[in-house]
Amino acid sequence: MTRQIHIRSVAVHRSEPVPDLQRRALLRGAVGLGIAGAGGLCASRARAADLKVGQPAPHLVLHTLDGRSIATRDLLGQVVIATFWATWCVPCREELPLLSAYAARHAPQGLQVLGFSLDEAQNLPKVRTVAASLSFPVGLLESPWVPAYGRIWRLPVSFVIDRAGRLADNGWDADPPEWTAQRLQQVVDPLLARGG
Repeated sequence: MTRQIHIRSVAVHRSEPVPDLQRRALLRGAVGLGIAGAGGLCASRARAADLKVGQPAPHLVLHTLDGRSIATRDLLGQVVIATFWATWCVPCREELPLLSAYAARHAPQGLQVLGFSLDEAQNLPKVRTVAASLSFPVGLLESPWVPAYGRIWRLPVSFVIDRAGRLADNGWDADPPEWTAQRLQQVVDPLLARGG
């Protein structure tokens, strides 16, 4: 039952149903780690509950489509937005152009956006097409489980890390979860204004 709730959580933020292939992939992610039923939900939320704004942000590594590895620990002195998305997520497709334009405009101020796609490997051509239109690097996640961030059960979701490597915005708490121009201005602009 809990796994179905997770899948519905993803579907709530979409205007089209979750394809069977994605549904099976989400289930494999939970079962593959030996976490089932309510334990999976509790473990995911427990990890997410450990995220504290103002505390050191857990490290992330983006393995980009062109074969590079970008670690957040190597980006100290920059403001980082780690965004999780998928090609089948309608709100993601609406958010990505806004985030890309914002990233391009603010890169000289020290903004780095990292795009983590939850698409499966067979969707790589679609991911590459979307990535080609973006101003920031993109990579595929191998699993919906991200150490210290929990299971990525809702899309889109983003986390902001300040120049000192501290969590500045916990995407699990964002409502709505999508970036808007106003939310970027409220959350990220002040971090960029502080300089490096």
